[in-house]
Amino acid sequence: MPKLTKRQKMIQEKVDRNRVYPLQEALQILKDVKSPRFDETVDIVLKLGVDSRKADQMVRGSCALPNGLGKTVRVIVFAKGEKEVEARDAGADVVGGEDLVQKIQEGWMEFDRTIATPDMMGVVGKIAKLLGPRGLMPNPKVGTVTLDVRKMVQMIKAGQVEFRVDKNSNLHAPVGKVSFDNQKLAENIHVFMETILRIKPSTSKGVYLKSCTISSTMGPGIRVDTSTL
Repeated sequence: MPKLTKRQKMIQEKVDRNRVYPLQEALQILKDVKSPRFDETVDIVLKLGVDSRKADQMVRGSCALPNGLGKTVRVIVFAKGEKEVEARDAGADVVGGEDLVQKIQEGWMEFDRTIATPDMMGVVGKIAKLLGPRGLMPNPKVGTVTLDVRKMVQMIKAGQVEFRVDKNSNLHAPVGKVSFDNQKLAENIHVFMETILRIKPSTSKGVYLKSCTISSTMGPGIRVDTSTL
C-alpha cells in the first residue's frame, strides 16, 4: 500500500467524506488544504434533477461572475468590417475570418472562448468539427453569436463562464481561484446559483438541485449543503 504524503494525510484529517458542509466552512477547508505550488481553480459541480436527453430539460447558458475568474481568458472573434474593428477595440486577442479558419485548420488552438457575428457562421461552420468537441463553437444560446461583439468580449474578459449539463445530469463550472477571499468566492457561487435556479426547465419534476460539490484543481471534493447556497 503506497505511503500517504503529508498533504494527503492533512486532507484525510480535514475532510469528512460523509458530511455535508455549509458553504463558508467548505470554502475554508479548500483554503486549508490548498496546494502550495500554484493558485488552484475552484470548481463547482451540481447534480440536477433533469433528464438531459430531453431537449426541453437541457440546462445551458452563461453567467457573468461579479469577481471574475482570476485568470486571463483568450478570446477570438470571427467578424469583418466595422465589427472586426469593434472586437479589436474591445480587447479580443485575435480577430479574423477565412484566415482565422485556416489557421485553426492548421492546428492552432491557443484560445479559450470564441465569438462570431451571425454573418460569419457559414465560415465558422467549416471548423465546427474542431471547435464543437472542445466546447468552443459559437452558440446564440449563450450569446457568443452576436452583433454586439464589444459587450460580449468585455463580459468574457471580465469573468463570464459558460455551462452545460452533461449526459449524467451533472453541471460543472469554474467559480474563481483559491487565492480569492472567501467572501468573493461565495459571491461568485451565489450569482452562479441564482442563474442555475432561474433557468430551471418547467418540465423538470421533483428535486431540481440534488447535490453540490466544490473542489480545487488538486484538492478533494467537498459536499456542500444546498440550503446554504
